[in-house]
Amino acid sequence: MNQAPDGTALGRWLRAEWQHLSTFHPSRRRWQMPVAAGLATGLPVLVGVYFGRLDDGLISSLGGLAFLYLPDTPMYHRMARLMACAFGIAACYALGIMTHAVAAATVPLLTVIAVLVTMACRYYRVGPPASLFFVMVAAIGAYSPVPFLDLPLMVGLVFLGGLLAAVIAFGYSLIVLRLQAPAPVEPLPQPTFDHVVLDSVLIGALVGLSLLLAVALRLERPYWVPVSCMAVIQGTTLRAVWNRNLQRVVGTALGMLVAWGLLSLPLGSWAVAPILMLLSFTVEWLVVRHYGLATVFITPLTILLAEAARLDPQVSHAALIQSRFLDTTLGCAVGLLGGVVMHQPRLRAAVGQALRALVPARMKGKRDRDVR
Repeated sequence: MNQAPDGTALGRWLRAEWQHLSTFHPSRRRWQMPVAAGLATGLPVLVGVYFGRLDDGLISSLGGLAFLYLPDTPMYHRMARLMACAFGIAACYALGIMTHAVAAATVPLLTVIAVLVTMACRYYRVGPPASLFFVMVAAIGAYSPVPFLDLPLMVGLVFLGGLLAAVIAFGYSLIVLRLQAPAPVEPLPQPTFDHVVLDSVLIGALVGLSLLLAVALRLERPYWVPVSCMAVIQGTTLRAVWNRNLQRVVGTALGMLVAWGLLSLPLGSWAVAPILMLLSFTVEWLVVRHYGLATVFITPLTILLAEAARLDPQVSHAALIQSRFLDTTLGCAVGLLGGVVMHQPRLRAAVGQALRALVPARMKGKRDRDVR
């Protein structure tokens, strides 16, 4: 007698989950934006290939990720925001490389970076991808085989990639601002302690925990674990965390097939840049419409950005594909469990009280006014 209601309830739950995961959101994003994003990612690689330095071109393309932070505001505001993000990406990459001098500092430093960057993004209302790419470039820098003395050269390459992204963004803005009116620059809302400080500390702690777990398991490329954790944990609600977790795992599994197919091709250096441009275009067109579908193409994009200079066409890449999926699954699992924990009222109250105790007495009056 009770099986029918249970089955009906299960059916309703499955239909609700499918609706959450399969919804294709409408978007007003113009096609010029994905094209410009592809240029910002691929042109540094083309320059590197031209001079016979694919590895340097890929490093410089990390700075091109700053283009993705371009807002829809007037020219003066959007360029200031983009250049600030370009500087932040270069600074995070520099800090990541600095951990080569003291390997034990990698986990604490990446934790601090995740906390501070998340605080800044929340305070200044930086929308998606928010703090994700700052943490990603720091993690890639921390685990890249780059000699410490080459730090000025590597950071300069990332900065030049960000500078090129600013030039592309300026040209793109001249075109798009003629097609549509910019969004107004709204005043920053009064920050709250929980949204800016508490959530950032919890997110940073989970990112650090995920990296510590990856290091303890002796994973070959541990930096993918905190990146996947950050991508999932940024959801503002537990439902958003769950949706992102499931979409990222399924999307990554399908993306592995795409990556395996690409890596099986006899790709020359000149083929890497067009593929990166096409993948970047596809990701930016899809990500505002369906995150899971975008993840299918994010996976080969990130693998090429981080690994293309070290790939040997004569060697099977099955181990790389398996390792990347394991890293993503582990990071998503930590992110999901962390999302469940950080949305517990008792834990938030306890951690919040401990953090508030660290605020100097002379600032408490202002802090209380901000919270109200």
